[in-house]
Amino acid sequence: MLAKSSTELVRQKNSTLVLSALRRHGPLAHTELSDFTKLSSATVSVITADLERAQIIEKAEQQAASGRGRPRVLFSQRRDCGYLIVVVISSDAVQYSLVDYAGRLIDRFSEERPQEVSGVGPFVAGLRDALRRIAARSQLAHDKVLMISISSKGLVDNSEPVLRWSPIFGRDEIDFAAVLADEWSAKVILGNETLLVAAALGRQEENSKGPDFRAMAALSLGHSIGLGIVRREDEGGHQVSAPNFGHMMHVPGGGLCRCGARGCIEAYAGFYAMLRIAFDVPLDTIPAKFVPIAELDKIAVSARHGGRRNVLAFRQAGLALGNGLSRVLSLHERMPIVITGPGVRYYDLLIEGITEGLAESHVVRMEGMPELRVAADEPTLVFEGHINRAFSIIDNDIVKKVGSGIELRAEAG
Repeated sequence: MLAKSSTELVRQKNSTLVLSALRRHGPLAHTELSDFTKLSSATVSVITADLERAQIIEKAEQQAASGRGRPRVLFSQRRDCGYLIVVVISSDAVQYSLVDYAGRLIDRFSEERPQEVSGVGPFVAGLRDALRRIAARSQLAHDKVLMISISSKGLVDNSEPVLRWSPIFGRDEIDFAAVLADEWSAKVILGNETLLVAAALGRQEENSKGPDFRAMAALSLGHSIGLGIVRREDEGGHQVSAPNFGHMMHVPGGGLCRCGARGCIEAYAGFYAMLRIAFDVPLDTIPAKFVPIAELDKIAVSARHGGRRNVLAFRQAGLALGNGLSRVLSLHERMPIVITGPGVRYYDLLIEGITEGLAESHVVRMEGMPELRVAADEPTLVFEGHINRAFSIIDNDIVKKVGSGIELRAEAG
């Protein structure tokens, strides 16, 4: 019995390796699959035949560019094997995307979150309605959706799709699996938005640097301040975390934060914080949940023309960020830092404070300033993070479900 169980685990692992290679590299020929997975040609043949029979993958012929010779046979995912819905919750809107099993975007729309309407109840009602609509627009039965992947800023439960705290809903928790269970059989997962960004950046970095990649941090600037850290593990794969960076202490007893505490990094570096400093609003004023970016743009224009109060607002924000990052590097290691989010449009005004704050770190004084760079397109990184995480789970689940009907040859490596 033990041998049979062990053999089944090896079969599942090898099948997952094949699906993972197709995810990472796109349609592949038999020999390419063998090269990428390090599995023998015979094992790849059995795996692809059985996955094709289970209607998980399909093959197609590609004619040689010269028009001569035998066409190449390429394997790829069956697009209609199942579907993924991605939900991205931000301060002012919620974006819904429908993706097929091959990872292709089929449909997308966004809905603004009315600032005058608050509370979990109206939000959940809108979420349920939008999920019904995105399936109906593609005439898709609910049971064809394999997963609903949701992201938000805030504190996310490590084991369940429960939003514990967010800048939008405060302490009002949302159990997404519970509120969707009556209509959807799909697995529901929830991720911290900046964690997904870090994971996507880590994969890009590993693709470019290979084994030289060790670790990196992603700092998201906007209405909220987020940080994600991705580290390469010795046995392969990545460890990704999202420490509660925006709500780390910066100034004891300082400015009031949206979380209710005083002196958080976000209370000095979030959009509402910069607006508060620029207009010399008392630090104990209750922060706004949402600040139109056009208001920050006006302050930035003034700062770039030498407006002293507005220059101070961005400088203090940069210092708060730099001081926080210096503590992160002291706790972890010196690593590249990628700055993203809508706040990168003010990078030129923030960078002096950021580098000054980082310079306070002992590790920076000893080893030098870490690499700092900007990734302007955060929404694409969030989406990539969703896709990578969701389909990794989906592929594993599919292989397990069909495992009893797939007789793959065991090969330990």
